[in-house]
Amino acid sequence: MKTTGAKPGRARGRPRSFDREVALENAMEVFWKHGYEATSISDLTAAMGINPPSLYAAFGDKERLFMEAIERYQQQRAEALELAFESEPTARGAVERLLKDTAERLTDCGEPRGCMLVMSTTNCSAESAHIQDAVAKRRLALKARLKARIDRAVKEGELPRGTDTTALTDFYAMVIQGMSMQARDGATCKSLLATVETAMRAWPGETKLRTATKPARAGRAHN
Repeated sequence: MKTTGAKPGRARGRPRSFDREVALENAMEVFWKHGYEATSISDLTAAMGINPPSLYAAFGDKERLFMEAIERYQQQRAEALELAFESEPTARGAVERLLKDTAERLTDCGEPRGCMLVMSTTNCSAESAHIQDAVAKRRLALKARLKARIDRAVKEGELPRGTDTTALTDFYAMVIQGMSMQARDGATCKSLLATVETAMRAWPGETKLRTATKPARAGRAHN
């Protein structure tokens, strides 16, 4: 029998039978709700609708899947952040809009409560310290973005020279993180918006502005 000389073709790998983007979205929500360490591979595969080998083939491992989920979370919120910082004509308006948008997102009934960047690594052990550090760096990057907008307000004369922009940034960053914890504990959007209103009174010059616009009290009538 003659041979043709043609080499047998290499068997093709089995195509993925799942939507990677949908699977990543589902993994993000599990990490967001339960945190990095408390989330198991079985939790992830159940939510993603895949088996462990498929998870490892598509995403590498749990750590890399988590960081990709964090990246997705930030990308989904980047547009709102930039809109607040760039569309508002003043830094005060930008900060207030950011806080209000945050209050609404943190209490959105269609998503896990709280901020994933705050909640997902709060209870990690020493073994996951590098994960905590990676997420902390992302929070610091957002904080630097906030400070840049406040620094710009000083240069443009909206805030007086000598304003401690670092302290002001720290304050509003802590407000955001505090609202995240409150939202996780069941706070309503209404209560968080009340927090925003109170926090904005700390904006430099706000007390002076309220005093100046407060209507004068009627004097006593003299006989």
